[in-house]
Amino acid sequence: MSSVNTRLQSRFAQLKQENRAALVTFVTAGDPDYATSLSILKGLPDAGADVIELGMPFTDPMADGPAIQLANIRALAAKQNLPKTLQMVREFRETNSSTPLVLMGYYNPIFAYGVERFVSDAKEAGVDGLIVVDLPPEHNDELCDPAQTAGIDFIRLTTPTTDDQRLPVVLNGSSGFVYYVSVAGVTGAGSATMEHVEEAVARLKRHTDLPVCVGFGIRTPEQAAAIARLTDGVVVGSALIDHIASAESGQQAVDGVLGLCRELSEGVRSARS
Repeated sequence: MSSVNTRLQSRFAQLKQENRAALVTFVTAGDPDYATSLSILKGLPDAGADVIELGMPFTDPMADGPAIQLANIRALAAKQNLPKTLQMVREFRETNSSTPLVLMGYYNPIFAYGVERFVSDAKEAGVDGLIVVDLPPEHNDELCDPAQTAGIDFIRLTTPTTDDQRLPVVLNGSSGFVYYVSVAGVTGAGSATMEHVEEAVARLKRHTDLPVCVGFGIRTPEQAAAIARLTDGVVVGSALIDHIASAESGQQAVDGVLGLCRELSEGVRSARS
């Protein structure tokens, strides 16, 4: 853990003072094309996103459901790659220096890019955290340790099947926040009961002081508000990406994603008032 106060730490501390949860939004870089994706990315903070997760397109996103798989396919078809994703972060940072941005994806593209080079370029671009779905804590030395040494948070996923014996192993070395996947399965599939989420968050809080964000299956402002009463953050991805999939133009995609983001933000911000 770096002793530097990171953007993620600052943002969650600020939200704690405001007594509200974070709205964490996920979109895939380059979906449906670079220009549209960059417009969405730049518009999210003003539409109410407190933290942004930006997906790194990959050919085999096995933890993701149909919506995000198709987003990966669209982005790759539009020639999105890791260098372009880092360039997108640089362009985002030209006008936004405060919103935490987390890259989410799989280890293969990072490994191919070169870990040392990736960590250095990600830091320079303005990346605050990494979520790498298929790199377990047993391999911390490969990416987690170098990232944290460079001041980039490494965020872990925990699931309903992560038991009390496994949990400390998963949380070991994690920083930024903990991402609780509220349903066992792929992204966009089903949603958990509030009772289940409440119990799960309480259990995680016994193991860590990090903020806990809950995702998978949250699609409406009402669902977001319900989760926001129980957690430090609400993660929404597939519902936003559905607007890109159904849009008939780039502008329609931008308007659809940012419109839903505003509605979700209102739900999250009013949840505890």
